[in-house]
Amino acid sequence: MIDQPVRPTAIRTDLGAIFVSLELSRSTWLVTSLSPANGEKMSKHSVRAGDTAGLFARFTHLREKCRQRTGYSFPIITVQEAGLDGFWLHRVLEKEGVESNVVDPASISTSRRRRRAKTDRIDGETLLRTLMAYKRGEPRVCAMVRPPSPEEEDRRRISRERKVLTGERVTHVNRIKGLLFAQGISNYEPLHKDRRRRLEELKTGDGRALPSHIKSQLYRELDRLELLLEQIKAVEAERDALIAAQATNATPAPVKMLLNIKGIGAEFATVLWAEGLFRHFDNRRQVASYAGLAPTPWQSGSVDREQGVSKAGNPRLRVTLVQMAWLWLRHQPRSALARWFTERVHRNQGRFKKSTIVALARKLLVALWKYATSGVVIEGAMMKDA
Repeated sequence: MIDQPVRPTAIRTDLGAIFVSLELSRSTWLVTSLSPANGEKMSKHSVRAGDTAGLFARFTHLREKCRQRTGYSFPIITVQEAGLDGFWLHRVLEKEGVESNVVDPASISTSRRRRRAKTDRIDGETLLRTLMAYKRGEPRVCAMVRPPSPEEEDRRRISRERKVLTGERVTHVNRIKGLLFAQGISNYEPLHKDRRRRLEELKTGDGRALPSHIKSQLYRELDRLELLLEQIKAVEAERDALIAAQATNATPAPVKMLLNIKGIGAEFATVLWAEGLFRHFDNRRQVASYAGLAPTPWQSGSVDREQGVSKAGNPRLRVTLVQMAWLWLRHQPRSALARWFTERVHRNQGRFKKSTIVALARKLLVALWKYATSGVVIEGAMMKDA
């Protein structure tokens, strides 16, 4: 009789924990689990979104069934995707003694078929397999997110709210200018302090006074614009108070160190610190990758080309750094970074300025990280105190 080869199982059954993936949505949470001594079968149950009591009841049920089968009590290890729900559930799980992992969904490998099936059940199973591979120690199987503390997360709100408010301010200014331009008026500035007096004096392109209804609409637009201006001032006051508090508590204060560099103001310093530099990075590659400024080569056989930056990082930090790179050339023309940019552009005969400025933004981020965390002075950079 010929011995039949033992077929390898797709999933390990000698598990040392109960692995659980949480597929979160606005209405339901899909709980997919794999328990010891349960073969390859994945259990799936739904819990109403936000029902943490129901979720922990499901965990208790999984533990009890596993104890009945094996006679042992196993810990629970969970995984969820970073997204709309933030990190509050992760903190609840950690508080209750459950090991919780938050994964970057963009780092999970998916099928490259042109048409692939995608459902919550499939995503839950994929999350579970990814978690098990990660706990087995497989390298680069995914990228786990380091959740910020509640204080660090709250500190971001200032710069993010200001960005939203300034975007709304631009919208209202453009709407006011658009309404007036349709009447033949192009020299009105809604942000000037005499905006209401000037509005009374305006005449249309054909010499008429502004019609009553459009004037009423413009006044309502000015009311909303002035409210936004007051809110922006209030947010900036909170930002300045936060910077002052950090300057007195931290030794040395990273935000104050950044403010000492010519060309970096309060908003840039706050965004740099709150969005990225407050974290711990092991090397410059991690810094660039977190901001989405890491290069993405495409190499296969004889094909070898660069696709540009990955953009798989913090978009607010990346946009701020590109803006800073342009301003760095103006305020720090004698620095080594600015000279590198000038020489690179000159060597390319003025071409590829956009790609070169992104490379400068990456170098600038690494230099600022070294300066804020280790005190390494940026070569050739001028300080405000000097």
